[in-house]
Amino acid sequence: MAATVITIARTIGSQGEDVGQIVARELGFRYADDEIINEAAARAGVSREAVERVEHRQSLITRILEGMGQVPLEPQVYYGQALGVTPLFESTPYDELIRDVIIETANQGNVVIVAHGAGMCLAGSHGLLRVFVTAPASMRAERIARVASVDMKRAEKAVAGSDKDREDFLKRFYDVAHEQATHYDLVINTEQMTPDSAAALVAAAAKA
Repeated sequence: MAATVITIARTIGSQGEDVGQIVARELGFRYADDEIINEAAARAGVSREAVERVEHRQSLITRILEGMGQVPLEPQVYYGQALGVTPLFESTPYDELIRDVIIETANQGNVVIVAHGAGMCLAGSHGLLRVFVTAPASMRAERIARVASVDMKRAEKAVAGSDKDREDFLKRFYDVAHEQATHYDLVINTEQMTPDSAAALVAAAAKA
């Protein structure tokens, strides 16, 4: 059965975002990641105060979904938060809202989602392919140092911090104490594999 929703979980520096964008182009799917959702929320005027007004949640979801279609898809560097840049949103109510946005996005089908533990959020959904993209920490740090023009010490700290934040997020929101390969349908190590090669595997699995 062909997949209509592909979620890509990734560790920082694994090039998971690149893989997701290539897969979306290959399959003709929409692409949604943390950057796009956050930018759409910002354009929709979503504030912490607005998020906390539960009665406005459905209208906020609609505004974010509409805004996602207006955010330009351009190559971006995704290392800012791990390197010490303050994230746009931090509140728990916002994370809960974004989970609702992810569910609504998946319900529309034909989409690659690289955001907010989407694979855990959508587990058990019909037509879902869950992918995990990673690489050894040393390789990921080298990539960050090169792309973000920072020294290896700072890059290694970014990798360790991001991995810890990711672990905490999965535990807090999805009660996943220890992430396992069995949480996913396909696990890809990009140490020796290019984003194009990894994307070819994902696309093939999605068509199977």
